Amino acid sequence: MYRVLIADDEPIERQVISKKINGFFPDQVEIFLAENGVEAVDKFKSNNCQIALLDIEMPGKSGLEAAEEIRNFDKECSIIFLTAFDEFNYAKKAITVKALDYLLKPGSDEDIIGAFEESFSIADKKGANSDDEAPIRNVQVPLRDEEDFSFSKAKAVAKEVMNYIHEHYKEDISLQDVAEVIGYSEVYFCKLFKQNFGKSFIVYLNEYRIEKAKKLLENPLINIKDICFESGYRDANYFTRVFKRQTGMTPSEYRNGVMQR
Repeated sequence: MYRVLIADDEPIERQVISKKINGFFPDQVEIFLAENGVEAVDKFKSNNCQIALLDIEMPGKSGLEAAEEIRNFDKECSIIFLTAFDEFNYAKKAITVKALDYLLKPGSDEDIIGAFEESFSIADKKGANSDDEAPIRNVQVPLRDEEDFSFSKAKAVAKEVMNYIHEHYKEDISLQDVAEVIGYSEVYFCKLFKQNFGKSFIVYLNEYRIEKAKKLLENPLINIKDICFESGYRDANYFTRVFKRQTGMTPSEYRNGVMQR
């Protein structure tokens, strides 16, 4: 069971997102709810959670402040922000906590599922390598001007992002990696990515990787485990989970279907 913290000061928001996650991942998650940042930190620590889904604006202690404490407590946990659009203007501070994703309320089902599947994979890898200490990168990069952003510039950046993903999808790249290369804060990069591609970074990356995997599966001489790595996945279970969600079949079932055509 993956231990998940959901923190939001709106009771209805907490219940809605909790019900969604339980519905998407039945019998896979244990959810703990918090109504402010102080309670969020306390419940994350006391229940040894692996994933934190945080609203940014909360009374007493903001989601950003809570995330900083959570990150100091667990350097490898997954932090996801679920926030309102207008909060992107001041959320640049979130770059220091290496958040996995930034989702706009109410959060599409596809984006939430993608973010949580990635979180599960991170938790699995942490469990498999619990003796290794993986330090958090805190790279300071000069950020581009995030106010003056024309349509033509947005398209140019989108092309730059797409080219980077297509060249590096086999590597263990993250949203932060691409944001650093492009020169924007993570939060602003998320906003631009969603505007240009209509989906979150994680969803786009998984879709691209699965398309590559499908092409490789057409060759019966390539081992499925090798295809997993060639497609950019380091965890076979995660690869199978994402592949089945996107295609309705496991990689083996997909290959058998191709061979029967």
